[in-house]
Amino acid sequence: MNPNKALWEKGDFTRIAESMRESGEDVVRHAGITPGMKVLDLGCGDGTTAIPAAKLGANVLGVDIAGNLVAAGNRRASQAGLQATCRFLEGDACDLGGIENKTFDRVISIFGAMFAPKPFDVAREMVRVTKPGGRIIMGNWIPNDPTLVAQILKISAAYAPPPPEGFVSPMTWGVPANVTERFGAAGVAWEGITCERDNYVFEFKGTPAEFVDTFRQYYGPTMNAFEAAGKEGKADQLRSELVALFESQNLCQYPGTTLIGAKFLKVTVEVG
Repeated sequence: MNPNKALWEKGDFTRIAESMRESGEDVVRHAGITPGMKVLDLGCGDGTTAIPAAKLGANVLGVDIAGNLVAAGNRRASQAGLQATCRFLEGDACDLGGIENKTFDRVISIFGAMFAPKPFDVAREMVRVTKPGGRIIMGNWIPNDPTLVAQILKISAAYAPPPPEGFVSPMTWGVPANVTERFGAAGVAWEGITCERDNYVFEFKGTPAEFVDTFRQYYGPTMNAFEAAGKEGKADQLRSELVALFESQNLCQYPGTTLIGAKFLKVTVEVG
């Protein structure tokens, strides 16, 4: 199996996505989406941004490499009465071969396509399927940022086995120079590319320690880290590090709720 597909089908990312809904809706509200637009949500998960886009009147296609997330997205669309305007298909951000050139007014990928293994191919495909005058919007985690997700991935990587030769870290999408280079290679002038830091909020109904355990049970990269740590007798050590991180960043004063912000790089690409 494609290792990226295996990673995202390993757990159940819907359990993490439940804590991401409000910020997903906020991203969509600022994407300039109007009724009748065609929108592609790439690396869509179960629809955290695709479903809000459809609620604004867009015709939305969500594409994800994980079959379980595609199925979950279609269920959510059906439950919301959006099955006519929001559908989910399995596909690879590195090769959108089934999609015609210049199809979409908006191509959105929030913490999705950044995990695909061939970043230059991802940029090329995103540009290819965007209409002239259309816009690409990406949300990418920032390497070594002190906020939540960058630190989860950094801590987890210290316990996981080394990546295979040729591996390109998804966190490289959080560096503006890399973004400009990749979209530049796809034919976009640097003037059409904007990078700015933004904040994403996770809201979890439970304690920080319970949120860590949710990542441990359902988030592929964290699951792999705990498996590797367990083989070295260090699973408790990893959990303690993560609990300390989550507790230190929890903004909520009410017991039983965890509210944590995470900085990300918001990328906007105007396609000519």
